[in-house]
Amino acid sequence: MQTQDCDTQRDRFAQGKPLWARAIATPATEFGPTSLPLLSGQVPTGLRGTLYRNGPGRLSRQGQTVDHWFDGDGGILAVRFGPEETTASYRYVQTQELQTEEAKDQFLYSGYGQMAPGPLWKRWGVPPKNVANTSVLALPDKLLALWEGGNPHALDSITLETHGLETLSGLTAKLTYSAHPKRDPQTGTIYNFGVIFGPKTYLQIYCSHASGDIDRQASILLPGLSLVHDFVLAGRYLVFIVPPLRLQMLPVMLGTKSLSDALQWQPHQGTQIIVIDRDTFEEVTRFETDPWFQWHFGNGYEDTVGHIVLDYVRYPDFQTNQWLKEVVTGYPQTPALGMLWQLHINPQTGQVLQNEQRFSLGCEFPVVSPLETGQETTALYLTHHSHSQQPVEEMFDCIARIDSQTSGVVSMAFPSGCYPMEAIYAPDPTSSDQGWLLTVVFDGNQDQSTVQIFSADQLDAGPIAVLGLPEIIPFGFHGTWQAAE
Repeated sequence: MQTQDCDTQRDRFAQGKPLWARAIATPATEFGPTSLPLLSGQVPTGLRGTLYRNGPGRLSRQGQTVDHWFDGDGGILAVRFGPEETTASYRYVQTQELQTEEAKDQFLYSGYGQMAPGPLWKRWGVPPKNVANTSVLALPDKLLALWEGGNPHALDSITLETHGLETLSGLTAKLTYSAHPKRDPQTGTIYNFGVIFGPKTYLQIYCSHASGDIDRQASILLPGLSLVHDFVLAGRYLVFIVPPLRLQMLPVMLGTKSLSDALQWQPHQGTQIIVIDRDTFEEVTRFETDPWFQWHFGNGYEDTVGHIVLDYVRYPDFQTNQWLKEVVTGYPQTPALGMLWQLHINPQTGQVLQNEQRFSLGCEFPVVSPLETGQETTALYLTHHSHSQQPVEEMFDCIARIDSQTSGVVSMAFPSGCYPMEAIYAPDPTSSDQGWLLTVVFDGNQDQSTVQIFSADQLDAGPIAVLGLPEIIPFGFHGTWQAAE
């Protein structure tokens, strides 16, 4: 499609909608290694490595839009900061399903919220499309494109060429691997999990070497068919919080409902908290508390008396799923506000000691320095709304730093019509307590995406460097930083 045609389609799609809708109006355009112009400031000399980001790059084909944001085909952005220049590449993850749909130029598979075309009998027992669109895990010899409903896809970390499904020396076709692995900064050990559906539902927990190869795994029974998206590494423990969602498996198997539509909010079930010893994979405690839903955790740690402290973004119910479904229309209308909370647990008695809100504005994507994963943190960073009464249809327009000791907040508000994605922390190799925040920003006023760099402890000073990207990067989910060797 020519640029002029894309612009026309984007204008038609975004008419009367928020400016961010222009970023998803047309499928993302791939590009090879491209030198990025420096629009302002200066790239720090110590910033050497690669920022990887993943997210749904294609939401439509031949005028048909996917039914849920989670069903867009995954596209990987790699931004490489070298001594001479900064370059970027963007490529779709070439899943087998994507290649088949490309050949036919139509959607052919069911997904999280998508239903495959054709008669019901063709959908029976058919697994959902692996869209490889949620996050990335950088390993020494490859990059993994992660999607929690199946195996990850392995990519060349330089060219972003897709090599195919990855087993990590321990994944079978029936196992899943979530999009939120946790890496111990001291040992390099990687922990992750997958939710396995069947006659019984369970968590499959993985411990991997720094290479990514799975060293050991174990199964933990779940109370029912639920949705577990993320977890916490906290000192000696792995913490899983299971929301009161229950999946109607029969209509999914028969092809009459998507996974998204078959998930039912059942607050009377309560939220279940499961604490696992990370060395033995044995269950330490399991207990129920009041109902809520969360997609993401910030971090967790053990305090001085052995209690677990963790940060999470809390929703009162599962309406957030409907809001995410409506994103593909460019004008979501379902109220779904997440707030940052902090939870204190006694892992020995299975008792909630404290569970309180930490931040007064709607927010998401909490992150910390990767050097502090599983440990007490210096600060937490997140994207948030600039006002408590932000319109339902708006994306986040600010990034905040919350000091862990004082709870003081420093926030960076972007100009009107500019929207940051999840901020990624890149540690300063010369100073363990310093670093930078990297984010991709879409400017709806200029129809342009940029990479912006901030000093992590001086957010309110504004970006210290802004680099222009050659194409619009659609809003994505998660990313990671891999320092240069």
